[in-house]
Amino acid sequence: MRALARHLPQLAARVPWVELGEWPTPVSAVEIAGRPIWIKHEGDAHAAYGGNKIRTLEVWFGHARERGARRIWALGAYGSNHVIASAIHAPRAGLECAALLFPQPHSEWADENCGAIVAIGCRIVRLRSVAELPFVGLALAARDRDAIVMPPGGATPIGTFGAMAAAFELAEQIATGAAPPPARIVLPIGSTCTTAGLLAGLALAETAGVWRWPVPLVHGVRVTPWPVTSRLRIAALAARTLARVVALGGPRVTLRFSELVARLVVDGRELGRGYGRITVGGAHAMAALPAPRLDGVYSAKAAAALLRLHRERVGPLLFWATKSTTVLGAPTLDSLGTAPPAIVEWLRR
Repeated sequence: MRALARHLPQLAARVPWVELGEWPTPVSAVEIAGRPIWIKHEGDAHAAYGGNKIRTLEVWFGHARERGARRIWALGAYGSNHVIASAIHAPRAGLECAALLFPQPHSEWADENCGAIVAIGCRIVRLRSVAELPFVGLALAARDRDAIVMPPGGATPIGTFGAMAAAFELAEQIATGAAPPPARIVLPIGSTCTTAGLLAGLALAETAGVWRWPVPLVHGVRVTPWPVTSRLRIAALAARTLARVVALGGPRVTLRFSELVARLVVDGRELGRGYGRITVGGAHAMAALPAPRLDGVYSAKAAAALLRLHRERVGPLLFWATKSTTVLGAPTLDSLGTAPPAIVEWLRR
């Protein structure tokens, strides 16, 4: 949120937030087949645990504190990046974290995150499937009066403000020559929060005169299926974010909804057999891009699309590298003893 505050201070002053990240995250170039790709290293946002969710949580934690909450619930799959980021960073905002988790396919990255959630010792409610999530989430919100319940990935016009501010940060870095203005920003789409936030942020930065170049396409790569990652649904979340900007006294973006949609690409070619299931393309991308750190569930699928676009000579390309750089430790026997038995069994498979 720092970059937003530098350019639109009156708007930023009306948005409660808690600074968590080490900003700006770096931008660097890597050469593939003799041509460069630029990388925005969101994984370096914090040494304990970085990634794109840090931006989302800065505003969600600020919202929770403004509401007087003592606890924040994070919802997601067993290996959710959003949940582990919440569990690690909530105490820094003076909040307890609790987690509502549903099963997902095994992978080394899901196992790592799930084990770390267990190791932290936060309260965990385990669901039998994702289908139970809306009902249990609503019940929690009604019953736990001292808490705020975030949706998966924090994907509301509250959470999108973090990625919206990141567009201003990127504009500053381009202005200093850290990277050229990209033709496309490539990133994974899971909960849609970061994608919608960037889409809104580029439009707002353009309106504010901060983005002074042709506005790039936001090229989202599906890691969760339709309808969660519907193009219209993502654009609608971006439009709701911009409406909140106006409600808080910020600039009005005059783009029509159809123009906002036109700035978004939703790429389903790398989804494979679905959420959490590793693809051949993702494995190849991890071998071709040894840095930044990639995970087969999210960022490697986006990197596979990035390399495909690069081969097709689309560019300049900027890869929004969302996976935390930090590798997390395994849970202790004591922490396993307090976790839901079904999750412990899943970890031991």
